[in-house]
Amino acid sequence: MIDLTPDVKLFNVELDDPSERDRFDYKPGQFAFLSAYGVGEAPFGIVSLASKKDGIEFAIRKVGTVTAALHDLEPGASVGIRGPHGNSFPMESFKGKNIHIIGGGIGFAPLRPVISYILDHRDDYGDLLILNAARTPADLCFASEFETWAASPRTRVEMTVDKGDTGWQGRVALAPDVVKELRLSPQNAIAITCGPPIMIRFTLVRLKELGFADDQIVTTLEQKMKCGIGKCARCNVGGTYICQDGPVFTLAQISRFIEQF
Repeated sequence: MIDLTPDVKLFNVELDDPSERDRFDYKPGQFAFLSAYGVGEAPFGIVSLASKKDGIEFAIRKVGTVTAALHDLEPGASVGIRGPHGNSFPMESFKGKNIHIIGGGIGFAPLRPVISYILDHRDDYGDLLILNAARTPADLCFASEFETWAASPRTRVEMTVDKGDTGWQGRVALAPDVVKELRLSPQNAIAITCGPPIMIRFTLVRLKELGFADDQIVTTLEQKMKCGIGKCARCNVGGTYICQDGPVFTLAQISRFIEQF
């Protein structure tokens, strides 16, 4: 376990049976359930790439009973894992396009494997812009990786915080305002965003103002996950089950049911 922020830890889960590792195949954007034995289970986005084969990683924020129990575990402790579930970011259809990644807080977690995938297949994609936003400098998830990301060809990393501290020399602004400031171009581009609902809402507004079409904007609704297998009917909106039809959707897809939330 690695501390990413004061309340977010990076967990690396190894399967007890190594032969099961190839069967637990997953793609960027999919999620799985982790169980703290005797406490319960909860869904989390997978933040690693299956191709790495060096453990299944999850970035978990301490916000409730299950997450608190997971945070209290010692390295080497046993947990339950169920998955992978859901669809994924369509990385094949993104090829040849410029990618704008806009994440806020723990919402940046499901975007990390998208970044990793693009950097591992750098020639397949156009320019990459990464905007990581957080409440404070200490809350910037994966800050230790920013330098590596920025060193990749045709890659730009931007950071912003709601409130700086005495050592912060960077931007102090809300993510949607930075999107407007940077004037992200919709030309041959895809914008991928995830974060607090209020951040996503106003980021979508800014992207639309900049000329992005609904099918050029992609997000994940993994925070809506419950059972993950379409049985509890707690994530369905009309005939759409977020856990099975999503959690990754374009704005064009979301617009069909978003008013029913």
